[in-house]
Amino acid sequence: MDRAAPLSHLPRRLRLVTAIGALLALLGTYLVSTTDRADAAPVANVIRVAEFPADCTYSHRLPDDPIVFPGLPGASHMHSFFGSTVTNGNTTLPDLVKSTSTCNPAVDVSSYWVPTLYRDNVPVEPAIATFYYLGEGVRSDVVANTQPLPQGLRLVAGNAKATGPNDSIARWSCLHAGQVPPSKDFVNCPAGTMLESYLDFPQCWNGRDLDSPDHKSHLAYPVNQACPSTHPVHVPKLRQVLRYPVSGDPSHFRLASGPGYTMHGDFFNAWPTAEMARRVQDCIRPVIKCGHDGRPI
Repeated sequence: MDRAAPLSHLPRRLRLVTAIGALLALLGTYLVSTTDRADAAPVANVIRVAEFPADCTYSHRLPDDPIVFPGLPGASHMHSFFGSTVTNGNTTLPDLVKSTSTCNPAVDVSSYWVPTLYRDNVPVEPAIATFYYLGEGVRSDVVANTQPLPQGLRLVAGNAKATGPNDSIARWSCLHAGQVPPSKDFVNCPAGTMLESYLDFPQCWNGRDLDSPDHKSHLAYPVNQACPSTHPVHVPKLRQVLRYPVSGDPSHFRLASGPGYTMHGDFFNAWPTAEMARRVQDCIRPVIKCGHDGRPI
């Protein structure tokens, strides 16, 4: 009987071993699952906005425009330049590529310029100038197929010759004063706020030309959330946001080109090709908000 006793306990022992094995298996599954969630966290927690920015401080001021008046220094109204520090009436792409920049990130050696703002005929430069590269205004499948902006692209947005608000696509508003309705002309911002200018560049490229006679028609704006057949290549939308340290009576303001509705922007793309392509791949196509380094925030 004594020898038979251990045998009588065998089924219970087997049940105990089986239960322990199941518990260990469950614990292993939990650990794997937890690890998977930790690995996935950066993707799950990204901000779903297709964007990467360049903050560029004021560089210099010249009556030059190497897009509209190339090779003709002094032929333009006064412009305020951001980004590349060498831009003048004779600037070409090689000049930009080997230049330094006022932008964060410094890798962006593109040149951006706008008509200079004056208050009582004294020039005022933006305290903050941000150039956002965006994937918006088109269907999600179009965003997913966004192509990099080609290096050397030259482009003008807005209308320097506008004769009234209806001729303008510019927008003026007040920073931290949403109660002031936006306008195509200067607005009266409360004391302690700043005057803002917003301007969107077109985002549909014809896929061939880096410039055009009017410096605009090689790109087009989307139609019905897609690029028109004449301009089938979707590229990031450039949004120019300028914040000027002025407020108050808008009758004191003017642009070098005229009233507020003549606001326009010039863009000469000199982003390194591989860097632009990386940011489109990592930020725009997957709809991820990236910082100045082109990494998810």
